[in-house]
Amino acid sequence: MSRPQVASYGSWKSPITSELVASGTVGLGQIILDHEDIYWNELRPTEGGRIIIVRRTPDGQTTDMTQSPFNARTRVHEYGGGAFAIIDGTIYFSNFADQRIYRQEPGAMARPITPEAELRYADIVIDRRRSRMICVREDHTVAGREPANTLVSLKFEGGKGDNVLVSGNDFYSSPRLNPDGSRLAWLTWNHPNMPWDGTELWVGELRADGSLSHPERVAGGTDESVFQPEWSPDGVLYFVSDRTGWWNLYRWHEGNIKPLCKMKAEFGKPQWVFGMSTYSFESAGCIVCAYIEQGTWRLATIDTATGELECIKTPYTEIRTLRASSGLAVFIAGSPTEPPSIVRLDLATRQIEVLRRSSNVMVDAEYLSIPKAIEFPTENGLTAHAFFYAPRNRDYTGPSEEQPPLLVKSHGGPTAATSTTLSWAVQYWTSRGIAVLDVNYGGSSGYGRKYRQRLNGQWGVVDVDDCVNGACYMVKIGEVDGNRLAIRGGSAGGYTTLCALTFRNIFRAGASYYGVSDLEALAKDTHKFESRYLDRMIGPYPERRDLYRERSPIHFVNQISCPMILFQGLEDKVVPPSQAELMVKALRKKGLPVAYIPFDGEQHGFRRAENIKRSLDAELYFYSEIFGFKIADPVEPIQIENL
Repeated sequence: MSRPQVASYGSWKSPITSELVASGTVGLGQIILDHEDIYWNELRPTEGGRIIIVRRTPDGQTTDMTQSPFNARTRVHEYGGGAFAIIDGTIYFSNFADQRIYRQEPGAMARPITPEAELRYADIVIDRRRSRMICVREDHTVAGREPANTLVSLKFEGGKGDNVLVSGNDFYSSPRLNPDGSRLAWLTWNHPNMPWDGTELWVGELRADGSLSHPERVAGGTDESVFQPEWSPDGVLYFVSDRTGWWNLYRWHEGNIKPLCKMKAEFGKPQWVFGMSTYSFESAGCIVCAYIEQGTWRLATIDTATGELECIKTPYTEIRTLRASSGLAVFIAGSPTEPPSIVRLDLATRQIEVLRRSSNVMVDAEYLSIPKAIEFPTENGLTAHAFFYAPRNRDYTGPSEEQPPLLVKSHGGPTAATSTTLSWAVQYWTSRGIAVLDVNYGGSSGYGRKYRQRLNGQWGVVDVDDCVNGACYMVKIGEVDGNRLAIRGGSAGGYTTLCALTFRNIFRAGASYYGVSDLEALAKDTHKFESRYLDRMIGPYPERRDLYRERSPIHFVNQISCPMILFQGLEDKVVPPSQAELMVKALRKKGLPVAYIPFDGEQHGFRRAENIKRSLDAELYFYSEIFGFKIADPVEPIQIENL
């Protein structure tokens, strides 16, 4: 191999192109085991962001089960999840265009079984005993009223209207039937809580006619988050609760709740979407589970009789959507060198088989930056967490007198967490000579309830402090150039980005993807699921309108002193386009360099390959103009006003 060429950071030529990032990756989601067949869904940017259900048979053959124009995606809570269910090869799925549930029998065309109405369905569970499904329904039929959420049953063949089983609260999720179909468990919560703040676990008896009786609250409350109830094969109810400050496993049996395996680790996750799973039953005596410690996921089995946990060594640092059956587990996993993949594990031999990679692109490992866990000091004597990606490209090295630019990445949510799984979108930057700091600011999940609650009442403060302090720490230890610091983020991460650029003076450029600029406007104009989220993150509205204004970048554009690029989907219902457009208008008026790139047909998060490619290229071009480095490959220029 020839000696690396010395070239300025940011100007390195990379095999990790925007085309590769946009077209070389599919999104992998929900997994269902149906006898010996394995089903999952794939989001395909090259097909306009359509989500397709895929089946893999025991002989290794994979087949797309939902044909164009069907798109297996629900809009319940806008974020969706839990969009399909399987029974003996027959698929029931929510179709994005009309939000009706369709029934697709083997070898037949899909047909709708729910009416044409403003109704949405998610989190489908099969009630084999009564030839029906039970699911969450979100009713948008009454204009001007907040949608009504209920648990309903639907006959397999369709027909007369939905039968409401449970109603009266603001939100429901996770309906789960015990093995003989005699009892139903579910989760519920009310405004202003989000599911990671406080949920209740209920159980009811199902009569012969399918109606519900004797509902009983088992666990949870306004200050206890319960996650993923599941019945064991022998009819015992298990669930995850953070009652000790950590999401741990418990079981409810004969009216008593007992912890299964106490650990300072998280067996749960923020329930942003339906159908999430961190554990599953291999048998009545064995649970296969995933848990996170200090930002890294691990796989294990738990003996249900003794509570003994046995770790299973894997090459993965992130594990999600876990399902199990006798002798095997199937899940989505990834690592810093492996993209998210559908993985099957033989529990007896511990042999791993990759069934589907989200990306089949092969890039030499010498182009990949491996993240390093960073713990750094932040405000009030506390510490925060991040992953640092140094620039890496086997063909280049930076000048000895130069330090690389740093791109600080603020994840969305904000109650979420970053991932160490191979991301071509991160490697796109590092392979060009730009360092990345992916911050798990206070409020992120994976570090216990106390860390998650740091953001309560402090959104726009703690997250910004941690991103700023993370950047300053990397400058202090000599890893990056303090004069070339940028910040980027999407959704809530876009808000953190806008706040950092407005209320702090450390970053020299920034990129906001569908970020919030006006908290008051967001409080007035967003969907039901998040409509009271800000009560906890900021304060009650309108009582604390002062805080909403104080932390809204749109009211303090005069304080911004650096260039900015903004990206926005024009059909976004979570953060409406007006949020970005108001900011752009104000920046234009002030005379600061600004670029704005809106995308028709995109919602909250870009799904189309051409738009993913365009946004990456535009952001790189923007930084090259601001920081003064030359791009190795030509990209389509963008208009930067006031430059």
